[in-house]
Amino acid sequence: MASFHTLDDLSPEGKRVLLRADLNVPVRDGAITDTTRIDRVIPTICELADKGARVIILSHFDRPKGQVVPSMSLAPVAEMLESKIQHKVHFVSDCVGPKAEEAVANLKDGEVCVLENTRFHAGEEKNDPAFTDMMARLGDVYVNDAFSAAHRAHASTEGLAHHLPAYAGRLMEAELNALTAALELPERPVGALVGGAKISTKLDLIGNVLGKVDVLFIGGAMANTFLAAQGVAVGKSLQEADMHETARKIMAQANDGKCEIILPVDAVIAREFREGAPSEVCDIHAVPADAMILDAGPKTIALINAKLEGLKTLVWNGPLGAFEIKPFDTATVSVARKAAELTKAGKLKTIAGGGDTVSALRHAGVADQMSYVSTAGGAFLEWLEGKLLPGIAVLTDAARNAFPI
Repeated sequence: MASFHTLDDLSPEGKRVLLRADLNVPVRDGAITDTTRIDRVIPTICELADKGARVIILSHFDRPKGQVVPSMSLAPVAEMLESKIQHKVHFVSDCVGPKAEEAVANLKDGEVCVLENTRFHAGEEKNDPAFTDMMARLGDVYVNDAFSAAHRAHASTEGLAHHLPAYAGRLMEAELNALTAALELPERPVGALVGGAKISTKLDLIGNVLGKVDVLFIGGAMANTFLAAQGVAVGKSLQEADMHETARKIMAQANDGKCEIILPVDAVIAREFREGAPSEVCDIHAVPADAMILDAGPKTIALINAKLEGLKTLVWNGPLGAFEIKPFDTATVSVARKAAELTKAGKLKTIAGGGDTVSALRHAGVADQMSYVSTAGGAFLEWLEGKLLPGIAVLTDAARNAFPI
């Protein structure tokens, strides 16, 4: 990971700080149902405000596609934010132009304002230079604390770093440090647990981690494809017949690179995919023709947990089974709790991310017991795939070279 400037390098007193956050929180019937993304950016907001900065928050919300959509306004988010911090929070009904400029001009040291949804303007997603320039006029420095949006080259995530001295906020800093510790400079032995439905959606991810980890655990329905590719009968289980050759190449590549691949040795099977459906455990080589594999079995759980005992670092993306429906959550919950136990004991560093993964860890009751859990979704996945994230690349380059800091 290239070096990047953090808030430790910034003297923010009296400065107008354009802070890119991710306030794209889930809302149902007009009410915010999960404040995690707000909570995670609060340390950066408060640190800047406590030091006398004028904090100007930029964020997108949902997908208004360049149009003003009242139901996608950030006004309720600003209200929620003010209820959580000890600083005055103003809301401004635009993110550029006269309203934004007047509000910023009236902002006092230590105050915070949330500007309206950046995606109400088509120039945001187009990374339009004129729109970016209008936004840049509102600030003296730029702080990016939205790793979750770093895979998008938008005006507020990438463009602004070409106009202003750029820094990583505390959440961004934590995320980058965690990712570096996961695969770039991990403590070895290191393992990756990759689950989910399809190999085709995680080919790049698997290809990138193969050369970086010592053990690769493959779970979920994608494990069925690997098993079928080796001639194992998987009954009516979800699998990708057109990916068998790809699966065999991955196995061969892993063997050449001395990366051990762990596949299920037994399974929980059922004839119906529904909660409470009658189920049974069988050897992976004895799956009936009319049954579906819906979870890893107890021997597989024991195998994975034993392997975890010998690791120092674990990267986790994807569940081991259909965890949303009981009793097919057993493997995911059991392995998650084992990883949490080893993490708590200081024996394992665990970095997890991706939408289903976060949900699975919460379901297991251990989301707060891992070393780091990324809520970034697409950005986390693209990083695991080895892709250069535009919001990160420009942050490091701009911070080092473009401006005297």
